[in-house]
Amino acid sequence: MGASREAAFEPLTGDLPPLSVPVSERAGVVRTAFEGMLQIRRLTNTGRTDPERVPAQWELHRPVRAVALALEAADVAASAIGSSGERTSTGYRVCEGESPGSVRVEWVGPPGSGAAHEEERALAGCVTVLSRLGWTALSYRGPRRRRFLEVEPPASGPRTPDVRS
Repeated sequence: MGASREAAFEPLTGDLPPLSVPVSERAGVVRTAFEGMLQIRRLTNTGRTDPERVPAQWELHRPVRAVALALEAADVAASAIGSSGERTSTGYRVCEGESPGSVRVEWVGPPGSGAAHEEERALAGCVTVLSRLGWTALSYRGPRRRRFLEVEPPASGPRTPDVRS
């Protein structure tokens, strides 16, 4: 039974319904997945002085999943949606970015939640988490002056980020 539950693990992206499992149970599964990611980094980034600070190749092929796992493992709150698609909680939302291989991280919440007032501080915390793990997180302002992050692999990795003006 435990193996099927682990096989179904998906990190929270902010576009899923609220969790139906106890927080303590979810925390253990997230910790195991995150430690597995770090182990993959150690095994595949041989020859580097700090292999845990460089995303592994599998992360570059699944960047939304890798970034969401990093944020969830750092206990950053994820947003959630209700059955009709409405936001039910405030937190990060991770989705594909504008350029191939990039990820967009937003701070969202239900109307009136104050997410827009929290986003600068909250996204700065996301930058800290992701930078520690070797990702490049650049802050931008989008429509209605809402902030978001564009997250990319490090420039020294297998992919060079696009130059932005």
